[in-house]
Amino acid sequence: MVVTATRVDQPSLEVPASIDRLYGEELREGRAQVNLSESLGRVPGIVVLNRQNYAQDLQVSSRGFGARATFGVRGIRLIADGIPATMPDGQGQSATFDLGSASRVEVLRGPFSSLYGNASGGVINVETEDAPPVPTLETGFFAGSYDTWRGALKFGWRRDSIGYLVNASRFESDGYREHSAVRRDQLNTGLKIDLGGGTRLSIAAMALEQPDTQDPLGLTAAQVAQNPRQATAAATQFNTRKSISHDQVGATLAHALSGNLRLEASAWGGTRAVEQYLSIPVAVQSAPTHSGGVVDLDRTFGGAALRLFSEAGALRFAAGLEVERMVERRRGFINNNGAREALKRDEDNLVQSTGLFAQAEWKFAERWSAHAGFRASRVAFESDDFFIAAGNPDDSGAKDYSASTPLAALLYRLDAQTSLYANYGRGFETPTFAELAYRNAGTGLNLDLQPSRSRHAEAGIKAVRPGLGRLNAALFDIRTRDEIVTDQSSGGRTTFRNAGRTQRRGAELGAETLGAGAFEARAAYALLEAEFREDFGTSAAGRKLPGVPESQLYGELAWRHAASGLRAALEVLHRSKVAVNDSNSEYAAAFTVANLVVGLQQRGARWRLSEFLRIDNVSDRTYIGSVVVNDGNGRFYEPAPQRSLTLGVQATMQL
Repeated sequence: MVVTATRVDQPSLEVPASIDRLYGEELREGRAQVNLSESLGRVPGIVVLNRQNYAQDLQVSSRGFGARATFGVRGIRLIADGIPATMPDGQGQSATFDLGSASRVEVLRGPFSSLYGNASGGVINVETEDAPPVPTLETGFFAGSYDTWRGALKFGWRRDSIGYLVNASRFESDGYREHSAVRRDQLNTGLKIDLGGGTRLSIAAMALEQPDTQDPLGLTAAQVAQNPRQATAAATQFNTRKSISHDQVGATLAHALSGNLRLEASAWGGTRAVEQYLSIPVAVQSAPTHSGGVVDLDRTFGGAALRLFSEAGALRFAAGLEVERMVERRRGFINNNGAREALKRDEDNLVQSTGLFAQAEWKFAERWSAHAGFRASRVAFESDDFFIAAGNPDDSGAKDYSASTPLAALLYRLDAQTSLYANYGRGFETPTFAELAYRNAGTGLNLDLQPSRSRHAEAGIKAVRPGLGRLNAALFDIRTRDEIVTDQSSGGRTTFRNAGRTQRRGAELGAETLGAGAFEARAAYALLEAEFREDFGTSAAGRKLPGVPESQLYGELAWRHAASGLRAALEVLHRSKVAVNDSNSEYAAAFTVANLVVGLQQRGARWRLSEFLRIDNVSDRTYIGSVVVNDGNGRFYEPAPQRSLTLGVQATMQL
């Protein structure tokens, strides 16, 4: 298994870090292909919470980093086809990933993620599949509970030196909960051209439209007990919703300078528009210092990178310079029971990041290799305030953050199929503009927030036995100071502050069979002790970090009958209880759910047809799928669906 998320293509057994890969077939077989939560439970250390709220996106955390995010993905670097899907301030949206055309997803945990800059938890890297050698048309459709459906059409062809792939899809659902309807239109295209002379050009473009996605908000424990499918009354009163329009394009030119030296240049750009309606009482919005209950964002973003790769004998080397920029026009308006009214906020925001990195691998003995890396990062924020009125002063301001994040690792090949490794490094994570957006009192950006800085230590073992199975296991210890944590979350607005010291200690274990028999099995287990190590606010040393489960276990057993094309699989997920606030006064209960999938496939010389039936939450259990950390109204809980059914069909034809 060759991985690329460490920047240098190399076999997984030669990488001294925790890294897992899921292939395209695993992302799509018997699955809706809408959310990463469908598949990433198979990766130890990764927790993906489907909030059943497409206005807020998935909540993805790696070793506890990102669990505080009230919307979007935080603390994890998202990359698609070599182009960042994370903004330079550190916030990304997993909804921009197109799973229907992905060839693989790689998930990297640990300090190697620091080479990508503003991320402490890890890297999720998605690669689009190559165009097939003959014209191929693929279509798919699924329909399920809660008036949910998705249709997709994909076409690809590689002719001579040019290959292109286009995938378009529409997803709609009324949602498990009231006031949670969504429609998502997505387009993903890829073009790869072999220019000759060792030069290759890759162009990737995507578009996402998600209008008026309803937001049911969180529920209190009493509301969950009364009716887990209800929306909060304020959601309907203020018609809480979000509209998203996201377009981007990126290009990478790779040129082989010599047999072992390669130069790569990338450039990308795009726009993102967001309009969000929040549930804030009109009297509160009317205060002179309040920014209103409607958020209106228009963003333009882009960047460029130049990277050099070398592989000469026992030495591998990579270095590069990466520059990113995001310009944001942010306005706020009164939300008068769902209607947009008077202007309350008007500002231009700018964030720029610059990173210089280098990493090297030296095979200094037959079985030993030493690895080292370094990144210097600078992230600069600037805000120009144009809304100046009585009681609301000029809140313009600027803030720069910078850090140097080194790492070192050692790997020993016990034999051709087993590796032992250890690594140590530092992480760096700035606030995002969303985290800087509000203060508890007063106006303007919360420029008092400091970046969090972490130290990571990890040791692990990897083993692959062809025809038998694969095993990955790791132990880690992470110590962080100035961790950015949720302070207050109320009425759709969330404020943040720095905690003192925190610590994460844990173990991860992943295993899967590689045999040729009818049965396949996979398991992923993670144990994580994430605690505050100093008193602050309502938290005392020893209390759990909210939003972080102490353990998670995923198991899958599949049976496949090659002659008939019949497949059946049982998936089981167990997650321990989760604290919902810093004081640990309430918890979302532990749960175990099982899913059942049955599929059938037929093949011809130039065609393939597959059907599946999927039953999620077979036992019809009521449980909490995700939590809203530190919600000021006590609406911490976002219930997961009870038993639900999905029927799907997919057809492929070579033209």
